[in-house]
Amino acid sequence: MKGDGALDRYALRRLVRQAGERLKAAGVASPEHDARELAEWILGTQLPLVDGADEAFAATYEEAVQRRTAREPLQRITGRMFFRGLELECRPGVFIVRPETEVVAGVAIEAVLARVAGGVAGGPLVVDLCTGSGAIAAAVAAEVPAARVIAVELADDAVVAAVAACEWHAPGRVRVVQADAAAPSTLAGLDGSVDVVVTNPPYVPAGALEDVETASYDPRLALFGGGEDGLDLPVALVRRAAALLHDDGLLVMEHDAGQGRALREAALAVGFREASTGQDLTGRDRFLRAVR
Repeated sequence: MKGDGALDRYALRRLVRQAGERLKAAGVASPEHDARELAEWILGTQLPLVDGADEAFAATYEEAVQRRTAREPLQRITGRMFFRGLELECRPGVFIVRPETEVVAGVAIEAVLARVAGGVAGGPLVVDLCTGSGAIAAAVAAEVPAARVIAVELADDAVVAAVAACEWHAPGRVRVVQADAAAPSTLAGLDGSVDVVVTNPPYVPAGALEDVETASYDPRLALFGGGEDGLDLPVALVRRAAALLHDDGLLVMEHDAGQGRALREAALAVGFREASTGQDLTGRDRFLRAVR
């Protein structure tokens, strides 16, 4: 110990290790990572760089660990979340970004980069439907500065978050539109002119939500796709994307592992000439890739 109530480096690491054990017992999926992340968030630096902590740390850390043990998401506690190297503010009422969505965004970004390389006049036009926190739109704009990006979102809280994220990471390069992403009138003036449509829409089937953290903290509007199979909104967005895209334009849509076939069929039925299903990093069917 370094003094009354203070922690030396060994006591600090022991405290973090014990927190990881508590989180594991509580059913947290990544207990050691979360215990370390909470400590580094409070300390303001990486744990290996710290020789110890003052007495205030232990009390603050204990409060944070208790919240995580109660299954409050890590991102809600720290107020931040990460997406393709971007740090985003995690606000109440806004869907927390997931690693699988980084794969979906990556497919869209690769397509946009290919169009930049092909010399698309004025830069490729990208539309992110149901943008939520703005993570995908911000990532596209940050990684492809030549792209013109429009993000569409309906929920008030999410619109505020999306504007903040896009202005922070790509100032002046993303237009956020508050509207119903599936409505034919939304961005109707762009019909037939969009290069890439990307979307992570609500798609959870009715009654399929089992994760306690998602059920308790993510907004229901961002989760359920409508209907028993969760496909009402995704299918409507496939139709909207078909209208927005020009010939050879690409739609990339995240979906539930069991929705691949239905969405491929929906895409082919509304004018897409190719439709395939891509997998996430765990090998599960995760997204529709459809060419207009």
